[in-house]
Amino acid sequence: MFKDAGQLAQIIDHTLVRPDATLDDLAAACVDAKRYRFAAIMVNGWHVARAKTALAGTGVKVGAVVGFPHGACTTTVKIVEAMEAMKNGAEELDIVVNLGMVKSGKQELLEIDIKNVVAMTKGVVHKIIIECGALTPDEIADVCRTAVRAGTEFIKTSTGYGPRGATVDDLLAIRAVIGSTCRIKASGGIKDLETVEAMVKAGAERIGTSAGPAIMEEFFARR
Repeated sequence: MFKDAGQLAQIIDHTLVRPDATLDDLAAACVDAKRYRFAAIMVNGWHVARAKTALAGTGVKVGAVVGFPHGACTTTVKIVEAMEAMKNGAEELDIVVNLGMVKSGKQELLEIDIKNVVAMTKGVVHKIIIECGALTPDEIADVCRTAVRAGTEFIKTSTGYGPRGATVDDLLAIRAVIGSTCRIKASGGIKDLETVEAMVKAGAERIGTSAGPAIMEEFFARR
């Protein structure tokens, strides 16, 4: 499926979003991101500036999670968090959707929530995390349409802290709703090359995983 290691690496967001991630963990993750030339490293806000410094000149983008992992904060709080991450060097933002709004059927409020965050953080890539495992098929369809209208560049399946991670069925359902209007990031429980390949075949254009180095080594071993 992948013609070379570079093609594989460029769909991987190397992820370090554990709340207990230490500075040593961050340093190791940056070494891995630099070694394999991943598309991006995704970190919590506290780590953004250090990651930006460590990865300067490598071509690896730094991304931050926003409203993570529950998405239940106010729009203003998300905007402040997102703008702080941008100030510290984040080029991509993975923003958790407000599940309470989704479950309450408040798609109009949800659209305003997402749109305001996107509007205040122009110039970065936005990925809206919808937490598929917590939603019904109808809710997945509704939130995908809302996020696209609000201006996101990606729909992301999961936080990795919800009921479950990404599935092929999730990706097929999302693609059926959004068509080619938006890209998809699969995340949560993706630990091996076989799963990456299945997700890409189902429509994922970015993979979020903390197992990026192991996946790359599996690719090299297969060659």
